This record gives sequence, structure tokens and C-alpha cells, in this order.
Amino acid sequence: MYRMTLMAMISSFSYSQLDTNKCIKLALVHDLAEAKVGDITPHCGVSDGDKYEMELNTMNQISQMLGPSLAGEEILSLWKEYEEGTTEESKLVKDLDKLEMILQAMEYENDGCHEESLDGFFESTKGKWRTELGFRWAEEIVSRRKMGKKGDVNATKNDAEGERRY
Repeated sequence: MYRMTLMAMISSFSYSQLDTNKCIKLALVHDLAEAKVGDITPHCGVSDGDKYEMELNTMNQISQMLGPSLAGEEILSLWKEYEEGTTEESKLVKDLDKLEMILQAMEYENDGCHEESLDGFFESTKGKWRTELGFRWAEEIVSRRKMGKKGDVNATKNDAEGERRY
């Protein structure tokens, strides 16, 4: 969540019409329901409607628990905005969620600890970008992934610092 929130802050500066604070808040609350219901993926066999209802019930509980003085209503409203995905800010944050997923998959591949193919993560995002920025960043990530698979030295660990250079 931290990386995605930072991505929201940085990317929202690229578009003057976006509300940076809203982008950051959307990134912070978008997965809050997962604290109770877990990370429900398409492979879990839960319908989109059931997933939404489970998460909505959780968000209503959180909102009621916090109350208006602790931003419960705002958090619920932000979560709903993200789920609807109709505002420019929510479209961007939905793209950032996908970008963060493929970045994580690429990092797992680069670490060499994951033996099974992670291509499915990348395939699941094709054609689903809602913003030009999301599309461009995804192209860059895929490009760097391809370079890493070809043995590019920039995709390997920096032995001196133990960090990846891209």
C-alpha cells in the first residue's frame, strides 16, 4: 500500500486536473476491506457481486466504528469512489493498483525465488488500462522485465548495495 500511495502522489503531479490529496487518499483506502475479508482474487471462485457485497459490508462496519469525527464517512465515500472507478482520480488509482501488482511480480522473478511462471499477472492487465499514464508505465515495466529475462545487467542485483537497478 505504501508504494502505491507514493505512486499516486507522484503520478498525480503529472496531471494538473487531478486532486493529488484525493489520489493519495484513494490509494490508502482502496484495499482496506481486505483487512477483514482477505485478498479475494479471480482465482478464489467468488463472484464480483459477492466480493463487492462482502467488502461493502466491511467498509460500512469500519465507517460506523470510526464515526464522522474520525472520517468514517469520508473513508466509505472514498472506497465507493474507487470501486465505481468513474472519476479521473479513481481511474488513475485503479491503474496504479495493477501497476503495483506487475511490479511485485517482476521483483519476484528478479529475485529468482519463484519457480512458476508469473506471466498471468501481466496477461491479466492487458487492455485494461484506464489512463494513458497507466498504459505508458505498464509498457515501461514490461520492457524492463523483458530486458531482465535476457540477462541485462541493469536488471540484476547490485552486489554492493543489495538493491535492484532498473
